[in-house]
Amino acid sequence: MTRYPDIPHPIRSGMVVVDPDTGTPQRVIVLQFNPDTLERSIAPQSAGDSGDAGGGGTGSGDRNEALRLKGPAQETWKFTAEIDATDQLDVAAPDGIHPQLATLEMLVQPTTAQLRAASKLTKKGAIEISPIEMPLTLFTWGSKRVMPVRLTELSVNESAFDVNLNPIRASLSVGMKILTVSDLPAGHRGADLYMAHLAQKERLAAAARGGGLGALGLGGADLLTGTGRG
Repeated sequence: MTRYPDIPHPIRSGMVVVDPDTGTPQRVIVLQFNPDTLERSIAPQSAGDSGDAGGGGTGSGDRNEALRLKGPAQETWKFTAEIDATDQLDVAAPDGIHPQLATLEMLVQPTTAQLRAASKLTKKGAIEISPIEMPLTLFTWGSKRVMPVRLTELSVNESAFDVNLNPIRASLSVGMKILTVSDLPAGHRGADLYMAHLAQKERLAAAARGGGLGALGLGGADLLTGTGRG
């Protein structure tokens, strides 16, 4: 077989489960195929979302807040991932793709040990039991997009099975919310990772080539006076 060692291997997207206290990766999930598309929704957290303060407007917000932000924009991502055991015939798969599916599903499930611990507290008469905290999950899409996330949706469509009814092919719809400093406590490792992600956006924005007012049919005086060149 002819090999081409100079052909670069594609970078895979995936997730990293991290211990929030030590920063140690506990599990690395590499997606078998990179999704073909990413759907991203970015909602600014504007202080003046409720509208203006009257004077012909329809809202009741504070005009002084119109250009103010309460915090980082809320961003959600959606994509479809494929898992196919038949594409990896050189890898033994006695359980089909059960392990890969279970790994993703455990991102939104507490462990049996956590559930047993909560049950013991209940039996001891604990008045209040704190919600179970999950490990910190990072989504990676190349080196320029590494961000803390919380899975909000995981839909699995299994489309092929082996003779033992183990799934061997599946399509997964994954929805995620990017966790920002508004979602995490101060000093949390995830908050620091979000700040690094935001700083990367700032560097990329600074590298973009700026346009000129002439391309918009405007001059500097037009902006200052609010008039056009009609």
